[in-house]
Amino acid sequence: MNVNSRKQRLIAEINITPFTDVILVLLIIFMITTPLIIQSGIKVNLPNAASAKPNSSAKQQVNITVTNENTLYVDDALVTKKELRQKVRVLHEDNPGLEVVLLSDKLVRFKDIVAVLDILNELGIRKLNIAAKQD
Repeated sequence: MNVNSRKQRLIAEINITPFTDVILVLLIIFMITTPLIIQSGIKVNLPNAASAKPNSSAKQQVNITVTNENTLYVDDALVTKKELRQKVRVLHEDNPGLEVVLLSDKLVRFKDIVAVLDILNELGIRKLNIAAKQD
């Protein structure tokens, strides 16, 4: 008998099944958590509207939030009315097709909302949506 024939050949294959399982689990986790990350961390109680539609998530969109304490946020950053004007002006100059979404608590006084709308009108913002919850 030959000594070499008795030795088993070494199998040098990589088993990728556990790797594939880990990748699929990570994919599922990212698919679930991504919409939660995109949503704003500022809590506002939006008014109800029967004609409310889901957000289209435009490429160049800025969210302006007015809370019931009359504080202003531009994409989760606390700003004053003067800073709001400057930030939106810069964004609008960079992208003339800028879309603005106004998220306002339903307890905010109307004059405070009109003040924000007046700033946006002065800057020439034409694509404006006001967020609401669907009835």
